[in-house]
Amino acid sequence: MRITTLFLQAILLTCLTACGGSDDSGAPAAPEALTIGFSQVGSESSWRTSFSDSVRTEAAARGIDLKFSDAQQKQENQIKAIRSFIAQGVDGMVVAPVVETGWKPVLEEAKRAGIPVVIVDRNMALDDDSLYLTRIASDFVEEGRKAARWLMDATGGVCDIVELQGTVGATAAIDRMTGFNEVIADYPQATIIRSQTGDFTRSKGKEVMESFLKAENGGNEICAVWAHNDEMAIGAVLAIKEAGLDPGDDILIVSVDAVPDIFKAMADGDTNATVELSPHMGGPAFDAIINYLNGGPAGPKLVSINGDLYTQETAAEEYARRTGAN
Repeated sequence: MRITTLFLQAILLTCLTACGGSDDSGAPAAPEALTIGFSQVGSESSWRTSFSDSVRTEAAARGIDLKFSDAQQKQENQIKAIRSFIAQGVDGMVVAPVVETGWKPVLEEAKRAGIPVVIVDRNMALDDDSLYLTRIASDFVEEGRKAARWLMDATGGVCDIVELQGTVGATAAIDRMTGFNEVIADYPQATIIRSQTGDFTRSKGKEVMESFLKAENGGNEICAVWAHNDEMAIGAVLAIKEAGLDPGDDILIVSVDAVPDIFKAMADGDTNATVELSPHMGGPAFDAIINYLNGGPAGPKLVSINGDLYTQETAAEEYARRTGAN
């Protein structure tokens, strides 16, 4: 009997040593070399590229074999990639969804296969929260509020605004619009006079802004541009300049992401404010998957990563810091 007890204790000790614990950084240690699938929205913006690079870097630092898939802004590509990851028998999946709806069937397939899923950045509209471990994301509603508060302070609450929306159906677009509208509802003389999707891209932002300028007396009736991301804001800058107006002065511009290009634009006086969206979501996502595989307790269903609002006053300094420019 004593031999049996000692044998069982030895097995337990071996399992605890090999299957769990944490590394010197404090992050949970992987139970073994892991393979994780990452389905990314696409590469529609420099922020999205930074996000992908950050996840790849984090995976490499942890010795994770990362299977990367670029959906090129198409949900059908993401669903195909997820099914491919399931077929490959990956240890976990990280998904940055293009849109909110239409995910339940494929996530049920992942659940049946015993593969944990972490949602990052945008959200999924699911009525069963057992289909994913957690979501790592910024508070997009608060980003919209921050942008609106800055604009209302800058204009005294009197402003005719044009809105460059993100991709239709994307969480970031829906929630940023909600937060922004919530704030300006308290300012009767602040109105969104035109709103259209620019699909989060610079080229489409420019195209839509050109149509706004033509519709609004060459832009003379426009007080400000509210862009759901920096790429569309920079596209708007190009359109405003081509119309013979001074962006950042004749027309104020506020956006979200805080990519290096927007700090350069602010330093040059072409845009006015941006709210930061952190691209560093890979670490928390991998932590959640590893904790689950180690048999750890379930964490919160939402882990928020929030950023600050930046303006022209610190733009040159921030640009130099973020790009290493002297």
